[in-house]
Amino acid sequence: MNPHEECPDQDGRVVIDPVFKADAPARYARLRGFGPIHPTEFHLGLKGWVIVGHDLAREALTHPALLKDATPAADALAAAGYVLHKPSVGLGAQMMEADPPEHTRLRRLASAAFTQRRTAELAPRIERIAHDLIDALPPAGEADLVEVFNAPLPATVIAELLGIPEEHHPDFRRWSAHALRVASPEHRPALAGLHGLLADLVADKRRRPQDDLLSALVAVRDEEDGRLTEEELVGTAMMLIVAGHESTVNLLGNAVLALLQHPEQLGLLRERPELMPGAVEEFLRYDTSSSAPPAATRPRTSNWAGCRFPGAAWSSSLSVRRGATPRRPRTTTRPFST
Repeated sequence: MNPHEECPDQDGRVVIDPVFKADAPARYARLRGFGPIHPTEFHLGLKGWVIVGHDLAREALTHPALLKDATPAADALAAAGYVLHKPSVGLGAQMMEADPPEHTRLRRLASAAFTQRRTAELAPRIERIAHDLIDALPPAGEADLVEVFNAPLPATVIAELLGIPEEHHPDFRRWSAHALRVASPEHRPALAGLHGLLADLVADKRRRPQDDLLSALVAVRDEEDGRLTEEELVGTAMMLIVAGHESTVNLLGNAVLALLQHPEQLGLLRERPELMPGAVEEFLRYDTSSSAPPAATRPRTSNWAGCRFPGAAWSSSLSVRRGATPRRPRTTTRPFST
C-alpha cells in the first residue's frame, strides 16, 4: 500500500515536546512504522505536520507545491507567538525564508561575498581558536564541554568572520546561544540584541569598511544598486549566526558523546585521522545537530502527499525532521569504518 494514502486523523496529533525529544530516535522509528507524515503540535501549540519518511522528506525539500515564505501564514504563526520568521525581529529577509526567484537572488549575492580566499583563510584561525580554548581547560577535575569549548568556538569564529568588535563578543555569545530557544524567556531579548548589534555594524561597515564578511556583504549591496536591502543585510548576517552557531555546538557535543559510547570508533579515528571527513558526515546522520529545517514549508494547495490540510492550506506548517529521516538502513552506509 502506498503510505501516502493513509494519513492519521487530524485530531490525533503527535506532540513534539521535551519528553518526545528525550527519546526521539525510538519515537520517530515508531512513527515511520505508521507512515511518513503525521499531524503534529510543535512549540507553543503551533499545529502542522511532521515528515519522518526518507523518500517523502526528499520530495518535500524540493517540491514546488511547498514554499518557505511564511507571509501567508503570518496570522497562524502570530497566534502561536512565533517571531523567527519576521524581518527586523526574527530570521526573516534571508534566503532560508525565501522561495525562488527571491531565494536565488539572495543566495547569489551572499555567495559573492564568500570568496575562496576568505574561506581558505578561515581554517588556520579556527584551528588557533580551538587550541586556545583547549589550552584554557583546567588541568584536572571536571569542565562542561559545551560551556568551555563547543559554544565559544563557533561564536568566536562567527564574530571574527563578520567583523564584530571584541568588546561586543560577550553579548554576542550570549545572544547567539539563546536566539533559537523559542521556549526560553531570553529568546526575544536575544533576537532583539542581535538585530540591534548587526544594524549598527552594517552602518559602521558602510562608513569604514574592513576586511570582513559583513563589509563584503555591504559592498555587494552597494555595487549592485541596492540589491540587498538593510533588512536583507541584517537577515543574512542573522542566518549565518544562527545556522553556524547552534548546529556546530550540537555537532561537537553529539560527536564527542557518540565516540565515547563507541570507543572502537574513537580508536579508529585516532589511528586513521584521514577518515575524519567521513566521520563528520556520519556524526551528522547518526545524531543530527539540527532536528528540523531552519524554516518550515507550507503547501500552496489543500492536498499534498495524499493528506488534506484543513482550512487555509497556508496555515499548515510541514516540518522535515532531520533526526528521523537519515536512519533508514538501506539508504545509509558506514562512511568512516573502511
